Parts: sequence; structure tokens; C-alpha cells
Amino acid sequence: MRIASLIAQYLVGVIFLVIGLNGFLNFIPMPPPGGVAGQFLGALYVSHYLVVIFAFQIIAAVLLLVNRYVPLAVAMLAPVIVNILSFHALMAPSGLPLAVVVAVLWAVVFVDVRPAFGGLFQSHVDRSSKGPRELTKVPARAN
Repeated sequence: MRIASLIAQYLVGVIFLVIGLNGFLNFIPMPPPGGVAGQFLGALYVSHYLVVIFAFQIIAAVLLLVNRYVPLAVAMLAPVIVNILSFHALMAPSGLPLAVVVAVLWAVVFVDVRPAFGGLFQSHVDRSSKGPRELTKVPARAN
């Protein structure tokens, strides 16, 4: 499973690096979609919101490709993938198969780094009687 996860990690990294860089450099010309999808992308473009999305894609892709801070990269890409899936499911269904493939690849990587997210999937929080200062103190080293 570790090899499949690494392959998926590098594939997701390459996909998002290429798409993110294309957002800035426009080396893969894409005709604007029509209808509601075109209006939606037009609004994102005019508001410069796509700059933020493409920047997040590039940063996360580089983290995946250099194999550093992989859980952070997975967390950064999660909302991007949800939005891509929603966009294609609701406005441009022709791109949905590729979006699903990317989501499955992301899920394979997530399953491998899932222990890093262990604290998020707890139903109860253990709040001790310690105050916030005691919880953040670094213990002194023993000599």
C-alpha cells in the first residue's frame, strides 16, 4: 500500500503543479466554458480569487513532490478538490471523470497519512484542569 500511496502522491503533485502553473503561465490554452460554468469562472477570474486557488495548488503540489509536510499538503488540497468536484458535478459534467480520478488519488494519499489527522476524528476532547499556559509549557531537560 505504501508504494501505491507514493505513486498517488506524486501523480497528485504533478497534476496540481501543472494546473496551478497553467493558471499563472497559461501554457495549456483552455477555451472558457459556456453557460453558468463560464459565468462562475469569469467571476472568479475578475475577482482574482483564482490567484489564491492556483497558489495553494502550487504550494501543496511542491510539498507533495518533495515529500515534506505531506499531511499539510493533503489538508490544503482537500477544499480545492471538493470545489473541483462540486463545480464539475453541478456546472460542467464533462470534466467530472478526471475530477473523480484526482479525488481517488488524493484519498489514497490521505489514507496513508491518516494518523497525522488522528486528533480531528475524536468525538470527545480531553480537557484537563491545566490552563492554557501549562499545556504549552516545554518541560525542562534533565541534566
